[in-house]
Amino acid sequence: MLIHAVLGFSVLETLVLAALLLAWADRVAGARLLAAFLIGISLWMVGNELPNWLGPETEPVAMRLLATAPFTSALFFHFCTVFCRVDLGRWGVAVAYALGATASVVSIILVPGHLIEHRDIGFIAVADPVGTIASMAWVILGIGGVAVLLLALLRARRSGDGQKFRQIAAVTASCLWGLLCLAGYGIAVLDLPIYPFPLLGLPLYSLILVYGILRYGVFVANAWARRALVWALLLALGAVVLALTPLLPFESRWLGGLAVAASVLALNGPVRRVAERLVYPGGEVSIADLGAWRSALLSAETPEALAQQAATLLSARIGTQVEVQIGAPSASTTPSTSSAPSTLPGSTPQLVCTPGEQGWQTTLHGWDAAPPGPRHVAELFGTVVAEAAARVEQAQQFAARERERQLQARLAELGALAATVAHDIRNPLNIISMAVAAAPGEARREVADQVARIANLTHDLLDFAKPWKLVPRELDLAAHVRNAAMRLPDVTLGAGLAQPLVLQADPRRLDQALTNLLENARIAMASDAVDTDAGGDPTASATHSPVHIDAETTADAVLLHICDAGPGVPDEIRSRLFEPFASRSPGGTGLGLAIVARIMAAHGGSVALTERPPWSTCFTLRFPLTTTQRLP
Repeated sequence: MLIHAVLGFSVLETLVLAALLLAWADRVAGARLLAAFLIGISLWMVGNELPNWLGPETEPVAMRLLATAPFTSALFFHFCTVFCRVDLGRWGVAVAYALGATASVVSIILVPGHLIEHRDIGFIAVADPVGTIASMAWVILGIGGVAVLLLALLRARRSGDGQKFRQIAAVTASCLWGLLCLAGYGIAVLDLPIYPFPLLGLPLYSLILVYGILRYGVFVANAWARRALVWALLLALGAVVLALTPLLPFESRWLGGLAVAASVLALNGPVRRVAERLVYPGGEVSIADLGAWRSALLSAETPEALAQQAATLLSARIGTQVEVQIGAPSASTTPSTSSAPSTLPGSTPQLVCTPGEQGWQTTLHGWDAAPPGPRHVAELFGTVVAEAAARVEQAQQFAARERERQLQARLAELGALAATVAHDIRNPLNIISMAVAAAPGEARREVADQVARIANLTHDLLDFAKPWKLVPRELDLAAHVRNAAMRLPDVTLGAGLAQPLVLQADPRRLDQALTNLLENARIAMASDAVDTDAGGDPTASATHSPVHIDAETTADAVLLHICDAGPGVPDEIRSRLFEPFASRSPGGTGLGLAIVARIMAAHGGSVALTERPPWSTCFTLRFPLTTTQRLP
């Protein structure tokens, strides 16, 4: 019978779609749950058809397969909550599984029904009281899953998330289609004088469900849908032409077949274009579209914002999730954002925009499955993205030059002020020093300390404000660190400093940066020691060395970590730690870390406050490597 052939095909199709979902499980939320649900649907269909395939003696096995329906409904409910991101808590999902599993186990033990013979379907299962109660369980879980879908559908509509709205709408539509198909069993069970034709649409249920989800996440799914639609339309056209051949004034199988073939060949191009427009809406680009894209991308001020905005626009236009990358990837770029072409089946298509000798250019990766229409859209969209990337680059360069100009102006003003202060303060300091020459020793020491502090502040002001140029040369960073560490007791060196670390740097400025950081560590440890003597917690400095220095090498940089076990950096100055006059120690000038930041910036590197347990404070210097120094 036709229905049995259709249901057998539906079982095979559902298992294939479940395998595809498992292969692309990382692309869809709840994909594994959906695959398990489809396998459960396949078991249910096999339970219905097993007596028709192998005979009524398979009734016990068939009934037990049908008894798994409540647990399958629990899988569907759980999938809906995960897919729609509805948090019911662990107990909410557990109750659903408990209900489904209990109903299934009871049905398997007590047998949920028996077989009757129908004139159109053959053998069909009819529920006993046990089966009726079990059916209530899977109906409740099914209604709960649909309710979750409808609530998420309303939420997506209110939030304006068009892609999520369409995905949830596709799942909801597949559920309604599934209910319509199951009406065929209702027609047979009630013995209505109608052929149970709704069952013929059952193969479309799992197809609508899976494709509706993958439509916006897996590019290859759209290519397959386009091919399937083309073949379906061509077969339908061929059937129409074949049905019209009896109207010809002559009768010939050869001429009839020739007419069908000629019609299919003649309509192949238009049919493909229609299928492409249905699967990939908006395949043609107008002048107005280009203008709208340019206007939409004007708001992006950084490459990251431009990439995100461009990906949203292009994904919405071609109806498929697309990844956009602006600029060359760094060594730390994750695989998902790498510019390397994606060759795995179902991988996200990428539009990569990179700078070149002829300006910004775009390339497409992972678009092999795309038909000409969407590819053409992406290529034209890429030209607009390239224009926007060039604009963003120019804006950033202008902003950087403006910041540098303002910085130099401020430094010039500060330098002039520092020079004046240094000149005007030296004489009063000398007079103060001479005035306390006859004072008691403790008073002289206190005055000397304060005079030295003022002198250090003056020196730091002059050094920070005056213009200076680097004189870089090739040096061994590890050797410089070992020399600097000799000035402090209780300093441990990590394994990363056991071998030479050759890079280009100004040795005098490098020593200055190391001295400032180590001096900060010494002051922090001295402050922590005072707190410990006063009754503080001594465990921090007792469990490990007070100061630790280590290094590591990445593909494009050398990282130097200088850590101490002091009291840490107060939260209120973390955001401005490397700005002038921000100090974590009461007696500091607040310029040491600002000078370190300026030295590192002049080297093309950076300094950052990082977390490296068990130390309370850790500063990481990043020295970039030249092309010849980088690791292969």
